[in-house]
Order: sequence, then C-alpha cells, then structure tokens
Amino acid sequence: QVQLVESGGGLAQAGGSLRLSCAASGRTFSVLPLGWFRQALGKEREFVAAIAANSVGSSFYADSVKGRFTISRDNAKNTVYLQMNSLKPEDTAVYYCAADPDGDYKTVVAWEFWGQGTQVTVSS
Repeated sequence: QVQLVESGGGLAQAGGSLRLSCAASGRTFSVLPLGWFRQALGKEREFVAAIAANSVGSSFYADSVKGRFTISRDNAKNTVYLQMNSLKPEDTAVYYCAADPDGDYKTVVAWEFWGQGTQVTVSS
C-alpha cells in the first residue's frame, strides 16, 4: 500500500515558476516508478511526466511541457517533485502524483496509487 500527498500548488503569473511536491508513505519508495498527471476544468486527466526507479532516474515528458517542466525524486525523503518553469495559462489544472504503473505509463488506468491533487492556476 502507498499513500501520496501533493503540495505546492497555488497562483502564478504567466512566465513564472512553481514547484510541486508529493510525499509518499507505505511501500519502499525507491523501487517505485512515479508520475505526474493534470486535469483542467472540463477536460480529461492527461499525462505530464514520469520518472523511473533505475539508478539513472530516466524521465519522460509530455510534448506540451518538455523543456519547461522537470521531474525529480529524492528517495531519502520519499518525495517526488515537479519543477514548473515558464508557466502558461494552459498549465492551469489540478495536478496529481501517481505511483507504480502497469502497462503504458502515459495512460491514467495504468497507475495503481494516486494523491488527492493540488490546484495550479496561471494568470495571463
């Protein structure tokens, strides 16, 4: 069993930055792949980023955030981060962290554990 709690959301101006955190408890954190998804009002939840549990920590990004967002993990703190730079109004959404996928990590149904989400609002 894994519990995930997001924090760090809030209001930012276009071009600004925010860093989201997701603290985990339960199963050994270091062996779990981790990811971030987001869901805007009236839209379906979509993939944002993922990071592997291997020694290199390979990361993967949606085209819409590549070059602006960075996913990282600190296994000693049982925490995964999403650094968001050059924010755009289109980034406004509830952001969710997830853990332990089976199958295609870009799909919502693949992930077993989810946090409750944190709101990010970007003004123009």
